Amino acid sequence: MLATYLAGLPMFAAYLAIAVAALLAFTKVYTAITPHDEGALISNGNNAAAVSYLGAKLGLALPIASAAANSVSIVDFVLWTAIACVVQIVTFFSYRMFYPTISASIEKGDMAPALRLAGTSVLVGLLNAACMTY
Repeated sequence: MLATYLAGLPMFAAYLAIAVAALLAFTKVYTAITPHDEGALISNGNNAAAVSYLGAKLGLALPIASAAANSVSIVDFVLWTAIACVVQIVTFFSYRMFYPTISASIEKGDMAPALRLAGTSVLVGLLNAACMTY
């Protein structure tokens, strides 16, 4: 009987591993494309950097969770996870077009612009997740 309950464990592990790997890969790409160094800023106690960075990661985790719940296969999940990553990166660049000083504001530790960016990232992630329910 226990074997019946654990039959889905390999697929769970595969989906979880892909999701975690995607989050880790996204953090590397995101920190490489932003003009400010999130890691160094956060290490130095910059709350604005931490908030904006967390917003981007939450904005990605939401559609990844939706893709995991709605995908029909591992390939489908990987495809929609990649799309979620691209959407979150496009969100940063789009935001930066309207607020070109966002990186300087984050580097100075200004919380209001960082919260606005974080909120935008989460909101786009939420919409992205909702659009993945097919």
